[in-house]
Amino acid sequence: MSNKLIFIMLDGLRYDTAVSQMGYLHHLVEKGKASRFKVKSELPSLSRPLYEVLLTGTPVYKNGITTNKTVRLSYEESLFHLTKQHGLKNAAAAYYWVSELYNSAPFNPSTDRIQLDGQKPIERGIFYWEDHYPDNHLFADANFLLNTYVPDFLYVHSMNIDDDGHKFTADSMEYRNRVIGVDMILASVLPSWMEAGYQIIVTADHGMNDDGNHGGTTADDRDVPLFIISDRIKPGIYEEEIAQLQIAPLACELLNIQQSQPMQQLSIPVIKGAPSI
Repeated sequence: MSNKLIFIMLDGLRYDTAVSQMGYLHHLVEKGKASRFKVKSELPSLSRPLYEVLLTGTPVYKNGITTNKTVRLSYEESLFHLTKQHGLKNAAAAYYWVSELYNSAPFNPSTDRIQLDGQKPIERGIFYWEDHYPDNHLFADANFLLNTYVPDFLYVHSMNIDDDGHKFTADSMEYRNRVIGVDMILASVLPSWMEAGYQIIVTADHGMNDDGNHGGTTADDRDVPLFIISDRIKPGIYEEEIAQLQIAPLACELLNIQQSQPMQQLSIPVIKGAPSI
């Protein structure tokens, strides 16, 4: 049973669009290779606060990352800190705000874009700072990190769905087609990642509304998908809504490491051997 994990975060992907447009991921669900859940994001439904939520399992009032303009290192133990503490190797191909939360703030493109020395919480990182940085380049970065360093935990953070949502709104051909495009990229990389023995999480930070924004309390803003590819999760579609604060402890469970003290106890009942709720 593998304890290696790839965590793919598709920024700005709302739940209903993932359900209607992501054919490859739903192929895996239909064929008993993956499971799908609906996640309710924390508030505010903004990017930087929710990166901290996803990677530390702590709510905004506790972690203090309250806005997109809160530029400082996190005070919490992230999945990067925890994997390193447990002797696991980690890596990230991600937007620069992730670097600012866990490696160095503020971000300096000339010194912080590529971090491969293994000294910081994100041991091997390739970071980008333009929202339109192509997703196919991002996944090539992720493949480089995976093939070169063979991390136990790899975080991959895609931005093009969110970028097109802001430019064209969620109710647009461009947004829906971008989601299809990302699903096609996943269809090209996931088979080899699965063959290499990785468990895979695919989720989002927040959704996108028909005004081309997010931050509020509506289902369009807050409802996001969670796909899990793991032999520790029973495949299928689960209708019950789960809290976003469950994602970090889920990652710890799949990595077989102890979660941090502030994280919620894992309550997703389908993990083999977990108590039912």
